[in-house]
Amino acid sequence: MAETPKRVRVTADLPPQRGGPLTRGIALPGAPVDEADAVFVRALVRSQLRLALGVVAGFVVVVVALALVIALVDDLNQVVIGGVPLPWLLQAYAFYPIIVVFAVIYVRGAVRNERRYRALRERE
Repeated sequence: MAETPKRVRVTADLPPQRGGPLTRGIALPGAPVDEADAVFVRALVRSQLRLALGVVAGFVVVVVALALVIALVDDLNQVVIGGVPLPWLLQAYAFYPIIVVFAVIYVRGAVRNERRYRALRERE
């Protein structure tokens, strides 16, 4: 049975205005960690968080807009497909493609962020 690699604790000093050492519980075993690595990782995490918040905000806006259209446009109730009113079909099936589109947007953005991170890291 293979031996589990030893876990390494990574610390980085924060700027004086924030005070105290920062401890992160992840690192590659045996890999030296310098301040540049910590800066790059923090930048990547911030970038991924901005991307996630932007995608979630866009998703909420689109979903609320679709829900408002379904609720406020009375003429949609007149359209019947296969004996089922169009608003019911929209509520049942229209949200799934929206979810897939925003998932694809997020994954492409996350991959782009990580590619940029790797490019910056390799330049160092």
